[in-house]
Amino acid sequence: MRTQVAIIGAGPAGLLLAHLLHQHGIECVVLEAKSRHYVENRVRAGVLEHQSVEILNQAGVGERMMAEGLPHHGLFLHFGGGHHSRRSHRIDLEELTGRAVMIYGQQEVVRDLIAARLAARQPLYFEVDAVSVHDFDTDSPRVRFRSGGEQQTLECDFIAGCDGFHGVCRAAVPPEHLTVYERVYPFAWLGILAEIPPASHEIIYANDERGFALLSMRSPAVSRLYLQCAPEEDIEEWPNERIWSELRVRLNVPLDSGPVLQKSVTPMRSFVAEPMRFGRLFLAGDAAHIVPPTGAKGMNLAMADVQVLARGLQSFYRPGAHPGGSAAMEALNAYSQTCLGRVWKVQRFSWWMTSLLHRFEEDTPFDRRRQFAELEYIVSSRAAAQTLAENYVGLPLPP
Repeated sequence: MRTQVAIIGAGPAGLLLAHLLHQHGIECVVLEAKSRHYVENRVRAGVLEHQSVEILNQAGVGERMMAEGLPHHGLFLHFGGGHHSRRSHRIDLEELTGRAVMIYGQQEVVRDLIAARLAARQPLYFEVDAVSVHDFDTDSPRVRFRSGGEQQTLECDFIAGCDGFHGVCRAAVPPEHLTVYERVYPFAWLGILAEIPPASHEIIYANDERGFALLSMRSPAVSRLYLQCAPEEDIEEWPNERIWSELRVRLNVPLDSGPVLQKSVTPMRSFVAEPMRFGRLFLAGDAAHIVPPTGAKGMNLAMADVQVLARGLQSFYRPGAHPGGSAAMEALNAYSQTCLGRVWKVQRFSWWMTSLLHRFEEDTPFDRRRQFAELEYIVSSRAAAQTLAENYVGLPLPP
């Protein structure tokens, strides 16, 4: 087999990259280890930045998102309890920035992109195994994989590693060529997907004496809710009614119980691997970086990465470009540096939101008073609220 770009992973990063390349006549093959049913039903992120919405619309895959997604023009901060009075304050994203966010689940984005790829009759392989990447430090990289029980070799010009934190692509880079920055947080999120209308029309972030809580949604009929818990939390010790009771206390809103469709514990970490390129292997999305979900940035960062990578590949393959020439490679050579500038700003915001809203076991009374003082400052200062808002709706994409 031969293609121009081999894409490992059929999540939002890999599928969006494949779609953008196809629109510019660049051949690519997408390889995914999981089944189509799995990737189309894997509940992950649900908040799209303003720029991500624009990317999907400009790519021609935003029609269902615009019809079924939920535009959010603000969010709520709830905090207090104990010795502090309860506060509820709305951050008006649109008034502060002129932009908004969209609630539209990652699995819905994936469904739209898969439908577009299959409609275009472009190669997309599910349930492949034994995937390995080779010779990406040369001009002739290869991908080996097994599909339908048969061993295959895919020759290509470039490999895009969009296969997530536990994927094979970053692991294939010699450790001495990567610098890893990581912070593992001393808590996790216990999350539920519930068949119940959201108790608020906009997202609520809550900092309570008992810990963090989040009220979000996936549709007008389905709520997504989270509680801060221990990383080693035994989910069997959290029957549904205990979860609902704890959510009511921390969120401080009337909240009906409802059928729980999914329940899971998600560990929290910040992670960056530098550089995001090694030879002709490019890392994108979770393969290169992980953010704690507090800032709602994981899927959005992946889309920003592949936007940069797609432009670099379009420049390389543009008519008249000399393959391998310095001009053709200029944008690709700058890929890692271009992406990492924004990645670290998003890491900062995600760390800040996490530190602002969670309880840390080692916190002293001083730390808690300082935390509440910062929340009070945000809700009383337009400049502080605007800083939160412009980061939340999304920093500008790299030029």
